[in-house]
Amino acid sequence: MSTTDQHLTAQHAEVKAEITRTDTKTALLLAFVGAVLAGAWSLARDLQLNPVAYVVGVLGLAALLAAAGLLLRSVRPNLSGRHGFPLWATLTPQQLTAAAETRDLAADVVGLSRLAVAKFTCLRLAVDLTCAGGVLLVLAAVIALGGAA
Repeated sequence: MSTTDQHLTAQHAEVKAEITRTDTKTALLLAFVGAVLAGAWSLARDLQLNPVAYVVGVLGLAALLAAAGLLLRSVRPNLSGRHGFPLWATLTPQQLTAAAETRDLAADVVGLSRLAVAKFTCLRLAVDLTCAGGVLLVLAAVIALGGAA
């Protein structure tokens, strides 16, 4: 195996590991956002909210829902069949062997890197929206409890 092949193999493994880490972070954040949404809904149901607290709370919930949407988009399976197992599932054993012989590892690294960046971008924006939604929900609670009314 040449040095270039070794580097490509290492890069391929690194990108796949980064995708796995991003998906793990996404799953944890999605669970957190779901818990915050459920908790906020339970609390808001039992409180008498003035109009300002209501509007701020709705904006906070909207930010959290947008974050959840981005997180779900980030982990949405891509079954278009361009590469990887979706394509492999459509091949005969002979076609799979031929595809493996002509595999372009550099193209795989580039494609997976683009996928990782897209996932990371969605995750980063979802984290920002989660923080903004949390701040808005805390502000709504302060307003509802009379701190700014």
